[in-house]
Amino acid sequence: MIIDSLENAYKYTDLHPRFAKAFQFVNHTNLDSVEAGKYDIDGKDVHAAVSLKDGVKAAEAKYEAHDLYIDIQVCPSGSETIGWKPRKKCNDIKTPYNPEKDVTFYNVEPDTYFNLQAGQFVIFFPEDVHGPMIGEGPVKKLVVKVKI
Repeated sequence: MIIDSLENAYKYTDLHPRFAKAFQFVNHTNLDSVEAGKYDIDGKDVHAAVSLKDGVKAAEAKYEAHDLYIDIQVCPSGSETIGWKPRKKCNDIKTPYNPEKDVTFYNVEPDTYFNLQAGQFVIFFPEDVHGPMIGEGPVKKLVVKVKI
């Protein structure tokens, strides 16, 4: 997992051959006005979705991990709390892997919580189990999916 400010995104473009396209999309998108929906960046290799949903209580968060995609998550406005735990410590599978949605859900108590603020991003790799969307009121979220 990596957490940083969008102004430092350029430091991470060499970590993966598709990160440059992903961060180019994020940096050239008006995060204040981006509408909920799906966005094609580079076909199945890099694509994004914006959602606007009510936040949940920490106890109601859904903890997930992905096998085929890396998540670059951005909170366009306000803040969002996210729980995190290393996948190797997660043995209680709530919902087995769904290859169509590239997701496994876990029953976990996170090792840590952090607040993602506007202007920040987090990168979740397949070894990161994460529980997003913790907060009160509407939470706007941009997730860029980057194929491994």
